[in-house]
Order: sequence, then structure tokens, then C-alpha cells
Amino acid sequence: MKLSITAAIICAMAMLFLLSPGLARDSGQWEGSDPAIRLWYQSLMQPDNPGRSCCGESDAYWADKVEVHGDQVIAIITDDRPDGPLGRMHVPVGTRIVVPPHKITWKRGNPTGHIVIFLGYDLQVYCYVQGGGGV
Repeated sequence: MKLSITAAIICAMAMLFLLSPGLARDSGQWEGSDPAIRLWYQSLMQPDNPGRSCCGESDAYWADKVEVHGDQVIAIITDDRPDGPLGRMHVPVGTRIVVPPHKITWKRGNPTGHIVIFLGYDLQVYCYVQGGGGV
């Protein structure tokens, strides 16, 4: 009996973790963006964790330069938009980020006209969306 109570508690904790919201932030940065692009940002899910969002525009950076060395993809930040209106941390143009293969996606198209990389505070890659294609 004691084992089943412990198992139930562990199961409940796991369910709470899985149902917890993503780390996306909305500080009003969506107000000036094209509604179709806003919906695209909001609909993106992590390719290796389809239940988790790529986050949002406040985590998105243009990375229109890319280097490929064997099977390693290196995204180079090209985004010179001001960070304040987007509510995001500053990542300098030219910053090079190794993209884990399991974070690369192109399933939902990309209406931005840019390669987009979604980054966490420690430059952790949430998603890397190839350029081209519509939604």
C-alpha cells in the first residue's frame, strides 16, 4: 500500500511538470507584429519535445548566416533589431551558436524571411527554424 501512495505522488508530480507552461514571455512585443507572423511564432513547438513551445518573439533572433562543418550546424546571429521593444536579452551580431541537430525544424514553414533561432538566457537553443516557405 505504501508503494502505491509513493507511486501516485510521483505520477502526480510528473503530470504537473508536463502540464507546466513554457518559458515564453509576452511583454507587449506582439502588438506591432504582423498577425500571421505572430501566430506562426506562437504555434512553433520544439522538434524534440512537441509538447513544449519554441517560446516567442522575445526569444527569437535572426541567424541568416550559417556554417556547416560535417553534421555540425553553427548559427551566426545577424539580428540587429533593438532588443528593448522585443523584450529580449541582447545577443551581439556575429555571435556563433552550435545548433543541436534535434533542435532543427522546418515543418511549419517560415514566413519571416529569415532563419530564426530561439534562445534561452544561457544561449540554450530551443528551436532553429530554417528560412523559406510560407505557413
